Formats: sequence, structure tokens, C-alpha cells
Amino acid sequence: MSRSTLVADPVLIVVGGTDPVLRGYCMERAAAAYPVALIDAKPPTWQQDLVVDHEVADPRDPTSVIAAGLALAERHTIADVLTWDEYALVATTHLTVRLGLPANTVASMNASRDKAASRRHFAQHNVPSATSTRVHTLAEATAAADRTGFPVVLKPSSHAGSIGVIRIDSPEALPAGWEFAVSGAGAQGREGSGVLVEEYLDGPEISVECVTRHGVTTVVAVTRKDVGFAPYFEEVGHTVTVSDPRLPDVASVAARALLALGVTDGVQHVEMRLTATGPRIVEVNARIGGDMIGELVRLATGLDLPRIAADIACGNTPNLTPTAHTTAAITLLYPPTAGTLTARHLPAAPGPLCPWLRQVTWLRNVGDQVCLPPTAIPGAARIGFFIVTADNPGDVQARLASLTDQLTLAVEPHATA
Repeated sequence: MSRSTLVADPVLIVVGGTDPVLRGYCMERAAAAYPVALIDAKPPTWQQDLVVDHEVADPRDPTSVIAAGLALAERHTIADVLTWDEYALVATTHLTVRLGLPANTVASMNASRDKAASRRHFAQHNVPSATSTRVHTLAEATAAADRTGFPVVLKPSSHAGSIGVIRIDSPEALPAGWEFAVSGAGAQGREGSGVLVEEYLDGPEISVECVTRHGVTTVVAVTRKDVGFAPYFEEVGHTVTVSDPRLPDVASVAARALLALGVTDGVQHVEMRLTATGPRIVEVNARIGGDMIGELVRLATGLDLPRIAADIACGNTPNLTPTAHTTAAITLLYPPTAGTLTARHLPAAPGPLCPWLRQVTWLRNVGDQVCLPPTAIPGAARIGFFIVTADNPGDVQARLASLTDQLTLAVEPHATA
């Protein structure tokens, strides 16, 4: 079932990634520049006015996506195919190749999706990373952890959003940690299998936002991350500053990681830890970062990552010259405990009185049941978020702290037996 509007220009196909809160801005920016056709699991709703056509298909299934894409190609000239959905990367690339359009290779997307394969490529190309072993049983995990040395990290091989990821500090904690990781691995992407036992990389966590065209990578931003709820790795905040002083130290490592995986085009989100021995890769995501990081990059630098991704896909040269020179940050809000949300209020609001408060978004309403990490669904514990800007990181942090002090979040705890 589809809706088609006659358009003269070639159409850009977007596969999946249609969460209105966290990915809506991506669809809006791409559609503002190019005619967009959508392939997703459901017909468009909020995107209805942004797309010229659509096909319903499972965005994670290559066969389904190819069939949908071929149907669209019968009605339109296709410029290229794009996704910002981690789980749709491989299916999207299969379609692009099937249509004979410029694309990353399927092998490169498989290598970026399967973290065990990524580690092998990094080792072969001398990219600093973590010691890692793929395992399928607790006995194998125990042996791998003993070889690696505690603390270790257990993680599913091809998941995203820190699902099933946990730090284990001792042999005694390994059985419970193993059950947690295996539970998370049950719904991971088809590109990888099993659980990885990895060396724990100590140090601040960042992500490097990259633009790659014809195999040449330009680092456009560094995102500094706040991680909480140990021993889990829940990301609770991000900060982007134009011309971050860390950028020269991490740019070459990120570019080498993408080269090792064979990624040649698009926008990438490369996560790493700044350890005592230097930057070391955590993982590579061959798409725009989540948690509104693309919006933070735009606010801090003026660079519009969804538009840049669309430009590259459509064969146009993107402008990578910053037009803004600020700092932007997001704080992701969590309940104080699990239970029923009874109050949520922030007296400050975006507008003339607080022009630096760029967005306040609530994800849960009073009366909703709320929980704490870890959860089976990324972001399920979040109540909302706010985004602020300032001239420098210090002022951004002061504004975030001021908003946090004004925030009211009240929860009636669940009754216990």
C-alpha cells in the first residue's frame, strides 16, 4: 500500500528511523532538501506531509526492503537510499546495491554492526580498541574474563543503546552479569551473535561525529558524554562544543576506524574512551548519533547532519564550514525511583525569557508507570529531556544545573511484598 505524488526530481528513499521525538528532525531536514519516499513497518502518520510516497516493509529485513525499494523504483527515479536506524543499515545497503546506486558495501555495514567483526578489523589495521572475545556459554565467558582480567564488560555482539551491556568487577559477579547480557542479546540484530567479553576501557567517554565522502573522513564534532547507573552504561547527557580541544587527538583514530571497516560514505557516530594510553574505540555506528546529538551538532556548529547525509547520498558536496560557534547540551531525565509518576514540572520554558533553553520534551505523563535502568528498550526509563546552549561549556553546565534545581519529578514508589 502506498501513496505517490508526481515529482520531477529524483527521490531519496529513507528506510526506518521514524521515531517522531528523537528522529523527527532527521526526516524534516532531509525532506526540506529532497523529495523523500519512506520504507517503514507502518504507513506514515506524522511524516505524511514530508514524503511523496511510501512502501510498508520490515526495515530490518533485506528481502522485504529490496521488494519495497523496487516497487518505489517503478514509480520514481531514485537518487539513493538512506537510513539513520542502526538496525536498518544492512538492509538499506542491500537495497542500494540492488538498485545499482553508490553505497557502502554490505560487508562494511556488517562489520560495523557486528562488534566482534569490528574488533578483528581494528586489530588488523592497528586501530586502538579493546581486547574482545565472542562467547556463547558461561564457561566460555568465565575463561575469557580470566584471560582478559577484571573488570570486564559483557555486551551483545550487535545490539545498540547499551542493551545488555554491563561491567563485571569480579568472578563472583559473572554469573548474574552473564544472565543479564544473554537476556539482552536475545533480541539483537541478525548481523552478530553471542556475547562479547571485553576489556574495560577506563576514562571519559566521547563520540566523534564524522562525515565521510569517497573514503575521506572529516570530523565535524566531538560529543562529551555523561554515563550513569553503573554497572550499566546508560547515557544521561551529551555536550557538543564547536572546535572542541579534544578534536585533533581523536580525529585520526576515528578516521582510521572507519577506513578499517571499509566505510566510504555518509555520516558516522564513532564512540571511544579517552584512556591513559590514548583514545580507544568502543564501537562504530555508521549513522547519525541518537539522543538528539545531530541537533546538538547543529546548534553548536551550524552543521546539519541529516541534510549532510542526504547531500552525500544524492551525490552533492556538503558544506562542512561551521556557521555557529557555541556549546549545546542535553540532559536526559530519569525518575528518582520506579513507580507511578505523580508530578513533573519545569518552570522555565523556551522563549524570550530563556532564549538559551532550546527544547523541553516530556516523554511520560503524570499517572504513567516509570522505571529505572536497565530496561529492554533503549530510553524506556526516561521521563523527558531538555536542551540548552551557551557561549562555552562552563556556562552550559551552569544552565543545566540551574534547570535541574528547578525541576520537579515526583514518583509514588511501587508497593513491595
